[in-house]
Amino acid sequence: MANFQNFIGGRWQAPASGEYFENRNPADRSDLIGHFPASGVADVEAAVAGAQRGFELWKRTPAPARGDVLRRVGDLMAAKKEAIADLMTREMGKPLAETRGDVQEGIDTAYYAATEGRRLFGHTVPSELANKWAMSMRRSIGPCGLITPFNFPLNLAAHKIAPALAVGCPFVLKPASLTPIGALIIGEILAETNLPEGAFSILPCSRDGADLLTTDDRLKLLSFTGSPEVGWALKSKAGKKKVVLELGGNAAVIIDADTDIPAAVERVVFGAFYQSGQSCIGVQRIIIHEAIYDVFRDALVAATRKLVSGDPLDEATFIGPMISEKEAQPLELWIASAKAAGATVLCGGRRQGAILEATLLENVAADQSVVCEEAFGPVAVLSKFSSFGSALDSVNDSAFGLQAGIFTRDIHKAMQAWDQLEVGGVVIGDVPSWRVDHMPYGGVKDSGLGREGIRFAMEDMTEIRLLVIRDSR
Repeated sequence: MANFQNFIGGRWQAPASGEYFENRNPADRSDLIGHFPASGVADVEAAVAGAQRGFELWKRTPAPARGDVLRRVGDLMAAKKEAIADLMTREMGKPLAETRGDVQEGIDTAYYAATEGRRLFGHTVPSELANKWAMSMRRSIGPCGLITPFNFPLNLAAHKIAPALAVGCPFVLKPASLTPIGALIIGEILAETNLPEGAFSILPCSRDGADLLTTDDRLKLLSFTGSPEVGWALKSKAGKKKVVLELGGNAAVIIDADTDIPAAVERVVFGAFYQSGQSCIGVQRIIIHEAIYDVFRDALVAATRKLVSGDPLDEATFIGPMISEKEAQPLELWIASAKAAGATVLCGGRRQGAILEATLLENVAADQSVVCEEAFGPVAVLSKFSSFGSALDSVNDSAFGLQAGIFTRDIHKAMQAWDQLEVGGVVIGDVPSWRVDHMPYGGVKDSGLGREGIRFAMEDMTEIRLLVIRDSR
């Protein structure tokens, strides 16, 4: 057990209030992870002021030097990978293999950003006039406010931190109170580099404190990953600053008649239940061609029943606890509601504490919450289709639009899906539960605004500045 501090403007310090909160292992409530600073408005104000002071120096630091810092971050994270993964597994109950993946993606993100910062090119701009020359460059937008969620506590923090550092933007980051360790570990690593004072601050904080990240005009961008309700509310209060939102989803996968069933079953089981379903691109809706529906359903149920649940520190465990019993209880009620409305529970459906069994349902009414809302847990619903066009319509029949997966061997159907689906990304031959850190990632409709991925976040964190030269000869 440890007592953690804030990193504000160049040094570790206690919260101004002197108050702390505790976090416990959701798989073993007797395991106290640590005490974390309950930071408030005064702490965030100090962090924002520090970021503003640090901006002039950090933005003028050459890109290769900023890249050296990011490579150092990647190296230090790699050296501590196993210890970080173990601590994060205890913190949130994510199985150990998945926390290792979270840390590795954070390492990769640091390395990607280290090189992308050297390729932030401008352009020459053709002129309509013979005596005018024009060119553009990208300049750092200024200090940024960053807010990250609980489910990928290190990697999703790295997805915001690394681009900001690469382009010379100081930042103030608020990690999720349920899982602050990943971000604070990055803070410990950054403190070992030669970043100028004020280049970064990382602090868990109250909602009142976090409001400053949205409303303070000294911060020129807000990047938020979390629930749609909170994200859109923050945008409405953000004033003139840029806002990037990576929000939720109820991702669908289409299983066409020509699918390799065993291979698809393996991937769908992973997509629906990895990290106990606590992923915004986890498979929630499984839309299966009627010609193979029964065979696919039976194989999927059999594979799901084989999943091992229990202690997330056990290498054999695939289903660990959800982040808290409080989050698991509503899903249990959603399952019961669907069943009462005529749905069939094919497997799972029971809860013990924060662990909810991997659950599959069929014959679920379209207006049930487990279909039309985001079920952030190990629950998925099956339905069938007869024509590919109707399957695409089913995917689009959602308030969300993050990613979708399509299992088909027909290139024409693949292109049709890419053209017609109202989502930010279409994955062919696999589940939607996939992303690579340097690719554009984000959604449409209630799933968000803008794109993450190193290059795309860097563009949001910079502005184009034009230079025009008149040739007076």
